[in-house]
Amino acid sequence: MRRLLTAVLCLLTTATAAAQARWTPERANAWYAKQPWLVGANYVPSDAINQFEMFQAATWNPALNDKELGWAEAAGMNTMRVFLQDQLWQQDPEGFKKRLNEFLAIAAKHHIRPLLVLFDSCWDPEPKLGPQHPPIPGIHNSGWVQSPGAKELTDPAYEPKLEAYVKGVVGAFAKDERVLGWDIWNEPDNPTEQYKQTPNKTARVDYYLPKVFAWARSVGPSQPLTSGVWRDNWSDPAKESETVKIQLAESDIITFHNYGWPEEFEARIKELQPLGRPILCTEYMARGAGSTFDGSLPVAKKYNVAAINWGLVDGRTQTKYPWDSWQRPYVLQQPTLWFHEVFHTDGRPYRQREVDEIRTLTGRGAK
Repeated sequence: MRRLLTAVLCLLTTATAAAQARWTPERANAWYAKQPWLVGANYVPSDAINQFEMFQAATWNPALNDKELGWAEAAGMNTMRVFLQDQLWQQDPEGFKKRLNEFLAIAAKHHIRPLLVLFDSCWDPEPKLGPQHPPIPGIHNSGWVQSPGAKELTDPAYEPKLEAYVKGVVGAFAKDERVLGWDIWNEPDNPTEQYKQTPNKTARVDYYLPKVFAWARSVGPSQPLTSGVWRDNWSDPAKESETVKIQLAESDIITFHNYGWPEEFEARIKELQPLGRPILCTEYMARGAGSTFDGSLPVAKKYNVAAINWGLVDGRTQTKYPWDSWQRPYVLQQPTLWFHEVFHTDGRPYRQREVDEIRTLTGRGAK
């Protein structure tokens, strides 16, 4: 009896260890080989200024999600990157899971499998539940919020709540085939200079990053985990920050951001290829910065790299305005060129030729 109990305990320990281990390159590449070429957008519905307005009960709008994801499907897209927020879990875990489940059902209806983002270090470090302030006229992403906020990130007493959020959300959808994967932390070391700086932010993020990966792995997700690198030289470990080293060492699949010209986009892919894992670009396409569909998307296809641009529909995030709108708001004069976004709020493409190219390169969508 004792031997049997010991054997069972050993099997359970081995299974737990396997569930918590980073995927091997072989497993990651086998997973990627089963995927179609992944092309999509970072999605926020046009009536939401941030993650709160997208998922809070008072502003949850499934009908609009359905309509806008229909436009994405018709354009040939099959994935979306979608940001969550830890305070949504603290506020109402069951309600949040219900709405996220409903969102996944809407996405699946349109043959779209989202990459879900757990944490984000960009923009406002003081997120607050409830009604959100209106967009600041002419300013790019004027209401986007970090997760966790500065207070939560720097307060050790808040750690159990962050752990509960990660395990709760990932655990609820760990075996759900509608979920493409889990993006653990968006641009974790982004200083977000437009706002008051969070004390010891990078150190706190570096403390949490391995923990968040471990928390997510502890619930045995069938989907891969990742955190996208966005700066530093990725071909030389000696020049990588501690944050980047953690991201690349922990990620099952490699994700990155690039808003540069096609030549730079291609060079960044080549920096990551020696890692021997699938590569997904989870942010690109900033027309005024030289990153365009016709420039970057053919490069991504050439190297079988997934491509997820920033923005789908023009709306309350106002990311059609350039980054420099924080210094020079576009109030009296509209930009001559939309920075991000693919569609007007009525479903008309900003540029029909771009949508046609996505359809052509993916071989999907409506004619």
